[in-house]
Amino acid sequence: MQKDMGEVSGEDDLYTKDGTVDYRNNPAKKTETGTWKACPFILGNECCERLAYYGMSTNLVLYFKKRLNQHSATASKNVSNWSGTCYITPLIGAFLADAYLGRYWTIACFSIIYVIGMTLLTLSASVPGLKPSSDPKEVQTAVCFVALYLIALGTGGIKPCVSSYGADQFDDVDEVEKKHKSSFFNWFYFSINIGALIASSVLVWIQDNVGWGWGFGIPAVTMAIAVVSFFSGTRLYRNQKPGGSPLTRICQVVVASFRKFKVDVPGDKTSLYETTDAESAITGSRKLDHTQDLRFFDKAAVQTESDHMKGNIDQWRLCTVTQVEELKAIIRLLPIWATGIIFSAVYSQMSTMFVLQGASMDTRVGNSSFKIPPASLSIFDTLSVIFWVPIYDQLIVPIARKITGHKNGLTQLQRMGTGLFISIFAMVSAAVLELFRLKYVKKHNYYELEQVPMSIFWQVPQYFLIGCAEVFTFIGQLEFFYDQAPDAMRSLCSALSLTTVALGNYLSSLLVTIVMNITTKNGKPGWIPDNLNYGHLDYFYYLLAVLSVLNLGAYLMIAKWYTYKRPVGTLR
Repeated sequence: MQKDMGEVSGEDDLYTKDGTVDYRNNPAKKTETGTWKACPFILGNECCERLAYYGMSTNLVLYFKKRLNQHSATASKNVSNWSGTCYITPLIGAFLADAYLGRYWTIACFSIIYVIGMTLLTLSASVPGLKPSSDPKEVQTAVCFVALYLIALGTGGIKPCVSSYGADQFDDVDEVEKKHKSSFFNWFYFSINIGALIASSVLVWIQDNVGWGWGFGIPAVTMAIAVVSFFSGTRLYRNQKPGGSPLTRICQVVVASFRKFKVDVPGDKTSLYETTDAESAITGSRKLDHTQDLRFFDKAAVQTESDHMKGNIDQWRLCTVTQVEELKAIIRLLPIWATGIIFSAVYSQMSTMFVLQGASMDTRVGNSSFKIPPASLSIFDTLSVIFWVPIYDQLIVPIARKITGHKNGLTQLQRMGTGLFISIFAMVSAAVLELFRLKYVKKHNYYELEQVPMSIFWQVPQYFLIGCAEVFTFIGQLEFFYDQAPDAMRSLCSALSLTTVALGNYLSSLLVTIVMNITTKNGKPGWIPDNLNYGHLDYFYYLLAVLSVLNLGAYLMIAKWYTYKRPVGTLR
């Protein structure tokens, strides 16, 4: 009998304990699937996809200005609105991944849409008739925007799934593998910025000096390579089974709670309804332990006589504790999520106001005739991230671990808060630079100069500071939303974290609209005119700095009261 038990135990050790399966839908073997051997294909896919995205989007504000003849404020708002959509569509991809398709097939399907969009954009910039002339026709502008919003849909299916899919390759129940998961998020973000580095240097230069056809065509080819990289690792991947519609489960808890509005919640949590099995009733999810906050929703798990009268449980009247805790987990995430919107508005300035600010400065490298495209300055944001990721992973974490005793050095909330603090200085740095630039313009009467003789490289500190803030806030956010999400809602929560970027872009666009409406009254040029020499872009940056300070204060209060989720049991 002891031998039999040993054999069973040995067989159990062969397979993952987090419910993942291989590409044939069989339980995933630890030695043959997942971990770092599967990650290169996912990281390669992300690197190429981000190269394609940033190679096309980094210089987009100048494409709108130069090829589509749009004004500075209009071009800036169009880029912000499109970028925002790129971070709203992940809700679609996340829902399909968690509910029906799984992360693998969601990434695969939406990657095809992405490639179609990139191809159409390339054709719109290079084929006679579609290519915008000095006076672009409506149909040419329309084709361009159709292509861009196809790309927005494509990236929406990929973005919420790829980081979660990479994290799925590490068994959450295995303590050794779980430690590697935190490092995965650091290197995932590192791979994003390797792609962005090539995009903001080589591809932006090609767009400015060779042509937009080549400038968009190369990202299209790169996206095709991303698809090939992803499919190449199919046999090595671990896949989480989709757990059914997360939105349906959330609605069931809300409806059941209101149906039992007058029912009292018992003080003993064991009286609340939960399945008797070790496994959760939700496919792909562990059971969650009961928490004391948001007690109104516990009413959905209170058992009454009528709940058991018909034999079958009506999930619109009675929900398990785990299902209730899923909703609670989402509600707890929302305040933390909301504080990411201001940070994303600050981050979005790199593709809008920073580019316009750089375009009004001397873009020459030293005394040579070589000019650096203004959008290429984002390379210093990328270099900052590439610099800080290894420093954080190899230096800051071990030191912080000794001080705090926390396995990751800093908690995810501490990490995000640090980034919010650093982002304030990025905006102050940009504002101070613009203040000195405008003083220089006034002193020498350079108002009509398209480029003021002041080196664009004075922008480097603001880019570098944003890159440093990213490493703390965005990577911390990726890990936090994956870790705190209910098991069967991880794609949805990753998408939720990405919507902060969307709302940040929309907020930036809204702020520009409000600022211009207020500051252009009585014939004044406003803060952000076409000729920035007559404006006050520094005031706009100071506005964002003040909002960032207020946002940090709100974040510190919210983080202090946050309750972490407590998973129990095994996955189904």
